[in-house]
Amino acid sequence: MTPGEQRFWHLLKRRATLVRARTQLKQSLTDLGSVQSDVYALLAQCNQTIVKMERALKSEAKALGWTAEVHRCQAIPGFGPLTALVMVATYHRGQFTRADAFIAFMGMDVRVRDSGQFRGRRELTKKGDSELRRLLFNAAMQGRRNALWEPYYLALRARGSSTTAAFVTLARKLARVCFALLQNQTNFNPDFRLRACAVT
Repeated sequence: MTPGEQRFWHLLKRRATLVRARTQLKQSLTDLGSVQSDVYALLAQCNQTIVKMERALKSEAKALGWTAEVHRCQAIPGFGPLTALVMVATYHRGQFTRADAFIAFMGMDVRVRDSGQFRGRRELTKKGDSELRRLLFNAAMQGRRNALWEPYYLALRARGSSTTAAFVTLARKLARVCFALLQNQTNFNPDFRLRACAVT
């Protein structure tokens, strides 16, 4: 990785740490009476710092020449600015020739444990960065509300997928679309057909 890419990933990890800390503070520091206002001030400071970190991430991406690619990915329904930033940064971390390799790098590929007539559980390998998977999962939850992705999500549910499994499958679909845009340097086109494929 270049020094700029190293700074990007270091800052992203620090942001993720702060987000987790903020969540823990919200959950644990409640009903403290006279000092509750101090807790609110602390949470507000956390929010301000997170915003500053996100601005710094955008600045690093701009310096690395990723701005056009970030805008391209942000056009995918469900993707916010941060998710688009991170997906572009992930794409540039490796020499990915196929979407499957991109998915596997993030630990979003499925581990299959079958033997003879036994059909085991399907579960994610989770080999990659957990922050990438969290952002993709959140993007799927957001994208599910979009008219483009909702039929795909509902088809998965109708086939018996749990809510979580359907979101994970949709997250993989979003990642594949993102990879295609970056690989082909094309803009997002919503006019394509979707199929609810269990291995997507």
